[in-house]
Amino acid sequence: MIKSVAGVAILPKHRLSCHCGAVVLELDLPDGIVNPRRCDCSICRRKGAIVASVPLSGITVIQGGEALKLYQFNTKVAKHYFCAHCGIYTHHQRRSFPDQYGYNVGCLEGVNPFALEPVPLNDGVNHPADRQG
Repeated sequence: MIKSVAGVAILPKHRLSCHCGAVVLELDLPDGIVNPRRCDCSICRRKGAIVASVPLSGITVIQGGEALKLYQFNTKVAKHYFCAHCGIYTHHQRRSFPDQYGYNVGCLEGVNPFALEPVPLNDGVNHPADRQG
């Protein structure tokens, strides 16, 4: 539970935006940033984002819903959203917990994600859903 990052308070209702500002989301973060992490799956390695999660009800699109584009691959369970204008990944509906969104901590307004180091790494190459059988 992280309530402040380098002196920036994580608000219970905190805004998240893409680089160009076309997409603005409001996140319910009553406990601050919970369980920030990186992942080494094929898409996360490439985007390099630090993510944390909220319930599906924990994200509200304030502006730019029409600019959000969806990307899916492989099992097509996870839904990755990014801004059609600047290309920044903002959030995704998680594959391992489809009742949650993962969000890009680097898009939280005022937050420098590099101030969170060290950040744990999840093994996304060996995804838990791939081990079920």
